[in-house]
Amino acid sequence: MLLSVDDHAAATHNSGHIPVLLRETLEVLGPRAGARYLDGTFGGGGHTRALLNAAEGVHVTALDRDPEAAVRAQALKAEYGERFEFVPMNFGDLAELDAGEFDGALFDFGLSSFQLDDGSRGFSFRSDAPVDMRMNPQEGISAADFLETADEESLVRAVRNYGEEKRWRRVVSSIVKARGTGRLQRTASLAELVSDAVGPAPRGRKTVHPATRTFQGIRVEVNDELGAIERGLPAAFDRLLSGGVLAAISFHSLEDRIVKRFCRRMAGRPEHAGDSRTQDQRVVLAEMISTRPVSPAEQELSLNPRSRSARLRAVRKL
Repeated sequence: MLLSVDDHAAATHNSGHIPVLLRETLEVLGPRAGARYLDGTFGGGGHTRALLNAAEGVHVTALDRDPEAAVRAQALKAEYGERFEFVPMNFGDLAELDAGEFDGALFDFGLSSFQLDDGSRGFSFRSDAPVDMRMNPQEGISAADFLETADEESLVRAVRNYGEEKRWRRVVSSIVKARGTGRLQRTASLAELVSDAVGPAPRGRKTVHPATRTFQGIRVEVNDELGAIERGLPAAFDRLLSGGVLAAISFHSLEDRIVKRFCRRMAGRPEHAGDSRTQDQRVVLAEMISTRPVSPAEQELSLNPRSRSARLRAVRKL
C-alpha cells in the first residue's frame, strides 16, 4: 500500500526528515511487485522506504556519499534484508557501479535535511562552525581550504556562476583579501564578510540572507554537484530497462536546467532556445512524462516549507 504524505510525515517526524514530492514521485515511478529501483540520493531514506513499502518484493539499491547516510541505512537493512542494498558512492560515479538493470531510478538533488540541520557540517551560517561543506568529509578539501587557496577563476565560478550572486566581484575581492586572517575558517565570520561585501537589500524588498547565494555556490563547487548530475543522469538512464522511469527532483535553477535539458535530449526535443538541430539529427530514446515540472501541493508546503522550491521531472525509456 502506498504511503500518503501525512502517513510518511508522521513516520519521519522524530527524525526531522520529510521526503519531498513523495506522492508525486511514487506516481511517476509506479512501483510494482518484484521491481528493482535505484535511489541515487539516499539521504534520510524516505523515498527508499516508501518504494520498499509500495509493493511486495520491491528491491532498492541506494547510493549516498555521506558516511552518516550509511549509518542511517543500517536500520533499513535490518528491516528489509535482501530487498535493500546500500552502496557508499557518489551518484556521479554511477557508471562504475555493477548492479544490473532497474525498473526505475530516482534522484533528489541538493542537501538532505540531516546535512542542513547539523550545524557542525558547516553548510549553514545559522550556527557557528568550521567552514567544511563537504558531503563526504573524508574526501577532497574543505570549503575553508578552497577559499584560502583557489584561483580567481574558481572563486568566480563558485560565487557568480553557481551562487548567482550579482555582486560577485565584491564578494570575490573580499574573500581574497581575507585570506590568512581566519575569517574564512568559521561560518559566522564568513557570513559576516559576505554580507558586508553584498551590502543591504533595497528598502522594502523581501530578501534572503545576503550570504545565502555565496554559501550555495561554494557548496556546489566544493562538492562538484553539477558535474555529478551531468554524469549521473545518463549513467542511470543507461541502466533502465525498457519502460523504466527516471525521475529527478531539483531545488534550484542550475540543477533543474541540467535535468530539463537531459529529459528533452532523451525525448528528441530541442534542449534550449538555441538548439537548431533538425528532427532527423535527434534520437528519441524516451518520452517525457510531463512537459512541465511537478511542484509541491499546498498540503505538502504546509507540512514542509523547505519543499517550496522543489521541482520533479521524469522520462520513460522507450
